[in-house]
Amino acid sequence: MRVSKSEFEPRDPNFRAKVENSFNRQQAMDTLGVRLAELRPGCVVLEVPHNVMFTQQHGFMHAGIITTVLDTACGYAAFSLMEPGAAVLSVEFKTNFLAPASGVRFRIEATVLKPGRTLTVCEAKAYAFLDNADASPRLVASMTATIMAVTGREGIEQ
Repeated sequence: MRVSKSEFEPRDPNFRAKVENSFNRQQAMDTLGVRLAELRPGCVVLEVPHNVMFTQQHGFMHAGIITTVLDTACGYAAFSLMEPGAAVLSVEFKTNFLAPASGVRFRIEATVLKPGRTLTVCEAKAYAFLDNADASPRLVASMTATIMAVTGREGIEQ
């Protein structure tokens, strides 16, 4: 695992259940086959298998799919540090594609760079594994994101 040891204290002692419950309600992640592989305060790892249904014309995982999973990982890394009752929304992100997203599976690792009361800055990296035993995955994309804690807004709940 490339993400560093978490140095953050969650504001919600039930952060694990909060993140898992929210993640399990995401139909998009379910459709893509994404699973929550690791969770620590300020750190999330998601894994997604290659699926031909989500490739672009050259057979690589589509940039939109990789971006979606990077964004989700950043959101949940930030959400893990938010106070009880807060919901999470992305405000801004920038994605860099560094290599074609080809592989049998992908690992997305997100960490909080700077937590805030309202805005949290995160970074995430997407790695491609050429086969299931691949010990040296290739970095295919990175993201920097700003995530917002939302409280007291009707219709937006954790």
